[in-house]
Amino acid sequence: MLTELETLSQNIGKLIAISQRHNEARLALEEQLAQSRAEVEATRTELAMLREERNALQAERDALSAKIDDAQVRLNAILEKLPRARANSEPDSQLDLLEPAQHEVEAESDVTRHGENA
Repeated sequence: MLTELETLSQNIGKLIAISQRHNEARLALEEQLAQSRAEVEATRTELAMLREERNALQAERDALSAKIDDAQVRLNAILEKLPRARANSEPDSQLDLLEPAQHEVEAESDVTRHGENA
């Protein structure tokens, strides 16, 4: 009977050790679960902030797009008011508009030179 009690005592000791290991493992898993839940909450918070930032950027993009559209409309209105392009035979540059005046000045100076020579 003494051996049975010793065997029973050893088995109870083993069960207690196993129970302690399981309890420690459960506590470790509960701690990991708590950390995971905290990470999930932090990720959700960050996600909400990123969504707000995304929405703000989309609103800014839309506002800028509207401004660009308005500017394009105004630019087209200005371009409509400008005179049409000249034919290929006519000069395109505003500087070319000065040429006839320069030719007249040169012609006048040629006339005075010829008059002086005469």
